[in-house]
Amino acid sequence: MDLNMEESIVGMLATSKAGHDKDSVYVIIREDGEYIYVADGKSRTVERPKRKNRKHVQLIKKKRMPEPDKGFDDLEIKRVIKEYLKEREERNV
Repeated sequence: MDLNMEESIVGMLATSKAGHDKDSVYVIIREDGEYIYVADGKSRTVERPKRKNRKHVQLIKKKRMPEPDKGFDDLEIKRVIKEYLKEREERNV
């Protein structure tokens, strides 16, 4: 999926394709031009998201977290990522 599309990608899960966090799973919490801001609910919280270039992430098409009216919650982000990782592990067994 192309990250340059007009459709909002906020709330989607994505994996890091580059950097020391390669293969880490995040939730996209904000878009800003060529950059996106991601959080995992643990080391990268909603209050301290990681800024990544759009080219350095791969969207996970099957999983999307609805964007809450009051902002994202670290506990909810952790839960969604944990569910995704469990599903992925079960598929690969």
